Amino acid sequence: MNPEDRKRVVILGGGTAGWITANAFASRWPGTVDVTLIESPGIGTVGVGEGSTPRLKVFMDAIGVQESAWMLPCKATYKNGIQFVNWSTKPGFERYFHPFASQVDRFTTTAFYFNTLARRRGVDVHAHPDRFSLAARLSENRQGPIPDECFPFVSDYGYHFDARRLGDFLRDIATCRGVEHRQARVTGVNFAESGAIASVSVDGGGVVDADFFVDCSGFRGILIQGSLNVAFRPFSENLFNDSAVVLPTPQADSIGSQTVSTALKYGWAWEIPLTHRIGNGYVYSSSFCSPDDAETELREHLGLLDSSVDARHLRMKVGRVERHWERNCLAVGLSQGFIEPLEATALTIVCNTVYRFMDAVDMDGGFHGHSRDAFNARVNAEFELIRDYIVAHYLLNSRNDTDYWLQNAGNTNLSDTLREILGTWASGQNLSGVLESGKLRSSYTPRSWHCILAGYGCYPALKPDPRNDELRNKIDMSEVDEFIRRCALNFRSQDALLQALNS
Repeated sequence: MNPEDRKRVVILGGGTAGWITANAFASRWPGTVDVTLIESPGIGTVGVGEGSTPRLKVFMDAIGVQESAWMLPCKATYKNGIQFVNWSTKPGFERYFHPFASQVDRFTTTAFYFNTLARRRGVDVHAHPDRFSLAARLSENRQGPIPDECFPFVSDYGYHFDARRLGDFLRDIATCRGVEHRQARVTGVNFAESGAIASVSVDGGGVVDADFFVDCSGFRGILIQGSLNVAFRPFSENLFNDSAVVLPTPQADSIGSQTVSTALKYGWAWEIPLTHRIGNGYVYSSSFCSPDDAETELREHLGLLDSSVDARHLRMKVGRVERHWERNCLAVGLSQGFIEPLEATALTIVCNTVYRFMDAVDMDGGFHGHSRDAFNARVNAEFELIRDYIVAHYLLNSRNDTDYWLQNAGNTNLSDTLREILGTWASGQNLSGVLESGKLRSSYTPRSWHCILAGYGCYPALKPDPRNDELRNKIDMSEVDEFIRRCALNFRSQDALLQALNS
């Protein structure tokens, strides 16, 4: 390719989103696209959460980075899923586990769905999700998600990681693959007559021009919102939380393999196990709780009376921009939007946005924007559908200790899709069939929806009826328990897996 035919792309902002984008572009378009990432040295990583879904593994595999290369320097651990504690007050449903998918699920899902359907019709059967889940058992035992070679069933998994270290690691990979890294502060944005961005000015009087720009400037959205004036749509009517306070604590002798989300008075606290520490934070609504009160409550929750450990306070801008690709600019990461970190979806949205964009560019034969409208619609739909699942966590709570939880449970600002999902469940219909048929769209699987609805204990009162004896006895839970127990024998502890990685 002639040098004049190469496209020039500028990424504004580093952090995890910026360096994921840089690595994806460098891997997909080597020799055809020149990538420059401009990063202000005075701006750090927000790092609201330090967990991921399995999408991060897909990304690392795509750019050819092995776990043995990145997990150790990023202090990373394996993640089977998320434990939710005290979101429900219903007896027997005070906690439940949301697992990542496993091939083993095919042997237990039918039984799980059958019992939840029977229980919704008033039959006295066991219908809590955890006993049907291998990932829940592994997390209870502090086991990792990778089985011994003789066990031929694969489980999806995510990671916990140090966000700053992950950004630094991805930076080093990208620069080794030809991405130019410029440390400078952007002082201005310059436009062509067409209205597209022509260049950015940086401190010291320099100008950096490009054919295309990617805005990874965080909540500020310097390009997409500040310069191109794309409107931001807040999710405050659906999701009340807008703040967080973060406190690290020492790692225990044995490292866990799950994120723990514990409901507190005005939000929820996360617990994320890394190899060198436990990351803790409290996500809350500033309309119900002050930063000082939130920090005090988090310290009490952690039993951390040592005031020498400093807390970090953050504000979150929850919502999304109306258009993620505008003219010759793509917004990625916090600049495009953010849904609070309850289900660790931030990096999933980043990766999906970047790879969908690259697919659109390849399909169009360049950065022409022919697929821009379809792309924006698809990304917006992902935000909306993920939001529905997060909103369900708050809507279904049964706490009554604060106005915060009462108002969440009484929130009527729901999408039509969420209303239909909840209505299908409550009316005793086949929810998995409705979701799998495509009549209702969701970013989450039928099993995930069954886990949250069953995990909260969203069931009617029991209806004793001798005619239900056949339904009550159809699933032998002792057989399910034994199957899960024996499957779990093929997995090692989190500690053993990490030790093997490092050897």
